[in-house]
Amino acid sequence: MSEPTSVLSDGTIRRLVEEGKIKIDPWDAARIQPASVDLRLGDSFRVFNNHQVTAIDLRKPPENLTDEVIVAEGEAFVIHPGEFCLARTLEWVEIPNDLVARIEGKSSLGRLGLIVHATAGFCDPGWKGTLTLELANLTRIPIKLWPGLLIAQLSFMTLDKAAEVPYGSEKLGSHYQGQREATASRYQGAP
Repeated sequence: MSEPTSVLSDGTIRRLVEEGKIKIDPWDAARIQPASVDLRLGDSFRVFNNHQVTAIDLRKPPENLTDEVIVAEGEAFVIHPGEFCLARTLEWVEIPNDLVARIEGKSSLGRLGLIVHATAGFCDPGWKGTLTLELANLTRIPIKLWPGLLIAQLSFMTLDKAAEVPYGSEKLGSHYQGQREATASRYQGAP
């Protein structure tokens, strides 16, 4: 019988980062919360080319559905009411094979109508890369997004034992391992 899974506390997160088991780069211990770490918004965004596509057919998703936008230093990205875009975290994250992580929006931003992830809040054991955020503006007012702003929090949970086939294994064909920019969907459609 193995130990039950649990959410890691601030002290455990700090220790695992210091030991190199969890990697968050750039690292700032001041961003540790009681059971998570605050992450910042990067400068890479992907916007949808909705003027070029009549529909997204999940049996054969269109190629070139999004364009990357890199926000220059000192400038903001504006997400308009009802819009959806992809962005990335500033931090590169590496998760060991015996942990999983969840990314959640900061409640203060949610209370302003900014959603940080539509569905993809789960990070598999073995993950390496920046995290792609799925941003949506639910308000009737445009929201300015500044690279470097605190955007999300990452919590960690232990597995009952290390994953036998972690994310990034050749056997899995992991689509997003090592990503450095906001990454468009690589959905494969129906089998």
